[in-house]
Amino acid sequence: MEDAQVWLNKGIDFIVEFGPKILGAILLYIIGSFIIKKLVGVLRKVMLKKDYDEALQKFLLNLVTWALKVFLIITVIGILGVPTASFAAVIAAAGLAIGLALQGSLANFAGGVLLIIFKPFKIGDLVEAQGVTGVVKEIEIFTTKLTTPDNKLAIIPNGAMGNGNIVNYTAEGKIRVDTMVGIGYGEDIKKAKDVLLEVLTSNPKVLKDPAPSVNVANLGDSSVDLAVRPFCKPEDYWDVFFATVEGSKLALDNANIEIPYPHSVEIHKEA
Repeated sequence: MEDAQVWLNKGIDFIVEFGPKILGAILLYIIGSFIIKKLVGVLRKVMLKKDYDEALQKFLLNLVTWALKVFLIITVIGILGVPTASFAAVIAAAGLAIGLALQGSLANFAGGVLLIIFKPFKIGDLVEAQGVTGVVKEIEIFTTKLTTPDNKLAIIPNGAMGNGNIVNYTAEGKIRVDTMVGIGYGEDIKKAKDVLLEVLTSNPKVLKDPAPSVNVANLGDSSVDLAVRPFCKPEDYWDVFFATVEGSKLALDNANIEIPYPHSVEIHKEA
């Protein structure tokens, strides 16, 4: 009975001493989380009003949110009576150890910062990087997401993106579609060029400036190779490519212009 009374007294003392601190810490965390949410919302509205780049918005909002949450947690721990100076020293030591263990992640973070600062591309651009071609879907703190032409999601570390070659097909607002069409040596080159130019100029997705072109590119073993080169908007690339290939074949057939192809020769042996 005496033991129970002792434990009860200790429990009451604990509640009297630490109860207000724990309650205060809980209230601070709830109120702080609410304030952080509101602050981030206000910051998002300001960025939208100032027409900040979409990638920069997401990057900064994520960074500010995590920084405020860490500050809030340290403050809550301080209210509970834990010396924040000692806690900060522990965080610094842990941060050093984690940093050494996660050098790749830090490199990706740094790469993300470089991508945001120098802006080699923005969300919606068609780019080629690290052997992957696709439309930029999102630029996050550690990775960049691309949607490939066959609708696959490619996730590329920002460290590799920042240190590798990047080809931005959207930056100039137009892209050239390169196709090659072969005709027979006995065919009229000028007539073939006129026929192919008609295919290009009749396509509404082919740009008039720069003008499309058809030129002799190579004298092959069995064909005269014509470089067929229309320009279009980046988002129309595949439509123009396929239309050019199919339209060239149909137009040359209608003009009775031969497109050479390998012929197999059958040898019959007499018994």
